[in-house]
Amino acid sequence: MAGNFDPLTADLTQHQTALMTKQISAVELAKVFLHRAQAHTELNAFLHINEAATVAQASAADALISTLGSASRSPEIGHLQPLHGVPIGHKDIFVTRDWITTAGSKMLQNYASPFDATVVEKLGLGQAGMVTLGKLNCDEFAMGSSNENSAFGAVQNPWDKTRIPGGSSGGSAAAVAAGLVPCATGTDTGGSLRQPAAMCGITAIKPTYGRVSRYGMIAFASSLDQGGPMARSAKDCALLLNAMCGYDEKDSTSAQVAHEDYTAKICEVPADAKKPLAGLRVGIPLQFWGEKTVAALGENGLQATNGVLLACWNAVQQLQKLGATLVDVSLPRIGLSVPAYYVIAPAEASSNLSRFDGVRYGHRAKNYTDLASMISNTRAEGFGAEVQRRILTGTYVLCHGYYDAYYLQAQRVRRLIAQDFQAALQSCDVLAGPVAPTTAWKIGAKNNDPVAMYLEDIYTLGVSLAGLPALSAPCGFSDGMPVGLQLIANHYKEGNLLNVAHQYQTATDWHLRRPEGF
Repeated sequence: MAGNFDPLTADLTQHQTALMTKQISAVELAKVFLHRAQAHTELNAFLHINEAATVAQASAADALISTLGSASRSPEIGHLQPLHGVPIGHKDIFVTRDWITTAGSKMLQNYASPFDATVVEKLGLGQAGMVTLGKLNCDEFAMGSSNENSAFGAVQNPWDKTRIPGGSSGGSAAAVAAGLVPCATGTDTGGSLRQPAAMCGITAIKPTYGRVSRYGMIAFASSLDQGGPMARSAKDCALLLNAMCGYDEKDSTSAQVAHEDYTAKICEVPADAKKPLAGLRVGIPLQFWGEKTVAALGENGLQATNGVLLACWNAVQQLQKLGATLVDVSLPRIGLSVPAYYVIAPAEASSNLSRFDGVRYGHRAKNYTDLASMISNTRAEGFGAEVQRRILTGTYVLCHGYYDAYYLQAQRVRRLIAQDFQAALQSCDVLAGPVAPTTAWKIGAKNNDPVAMYLEDIYTLGVSLAGLPALSAPCGFSDGMPVGLQLIANHYKEGNLLNVAHQYQTATDWHLRRPEGF
């Protein structure tokens, strides 16, 4: 390795520049992160590493770089994508040919997929050219807000190993925060990209529903699930999202909408360099902040007692300094997002997870007397407590006699929540608020109270129900733990979100902070 390139502090662009200028090879770079992953197994962030497959991909990446030449010697380097040779980790909800895919469940323990998910394919050697480091831990079938529901153990937060990293993409968030991977994929059904990103002090964006293909992404709730990138910065997320997006005929919910170049969007030169967000209207939903809190913050400056709200309000004030205008808006039915989500999502999970019955693939019980007992015993053994709880809830609300009262009513509420967001976004360009009401809590603190865990998603669920894009950006700390600012935009406005976050990160350094010891 030559030069002053540091893989642990470099952004993704710097990673590829180092590769192209031969400061480091793709094999050497991959081994740096493989070594770190193996040196920090206490975090339990990785579920499967296949070093031979990773090195083989890195060698292929090096071969192509050598064939085309470095950027300084050959104009042909333009044929390589901006992420070529850069390592990445994948949430273990995306199927992969060369790495075991479990979805964090005993039901799929040791499952080897015959194909790659579209997201993995798009980011891989044949297209974006990235090198897969391994599969990252997650709540079982992406059901959870703490990553404690994984059948393979809880993930530890690198900022405090006694605390959860958030969920369900907790392994991805912890790995990025600890520098075990430069970036990672995650999924978001009700906040599973944004909440762990906030609790681990990294950046993540949930795209508009349908923007990223769900093909090969093990389904939880099909009308809500959406993949997205997790990285240190909005700039890095823009690079990743460029590669991940696009219509996929293999996914019936994939949007046939062209996406803009997100990196170009954040690199546009503002008319006023000192006020790069001039003209931006930032909506302040009173239900996210509380009318009294907003009034107190506005009148007294920084007097909030809630550390999360205080950190987020400091971030909003920074957006003002960058030229943005604050607008009060209302989301009157956002409080109904928790009950609506926890009817709709379990109902869809009940249907999606019915395929795991021990007949075709996955875990099968050893002891049974007939087909019915085989299926029953298999599902009782293969699914964890939270997954069973949601399947039972979903089955109940879909039963004859309860469908109209629960599921159909929840869908009506979902439409009303979506309408509230549209009304609010008529008077502003983005909405701003917290990602979660608290920072990361102690491992085990909420295991006996599922409702308390569900309420941690109060600020993220409505966005998912409405199918809107939303981003989490690090904005400070409360009691020593990271806090994330949530930015929400209208459908297909991911570029706006990434630009706002990028301008904020250009003026602040929260996204550059590293947990001690990593």
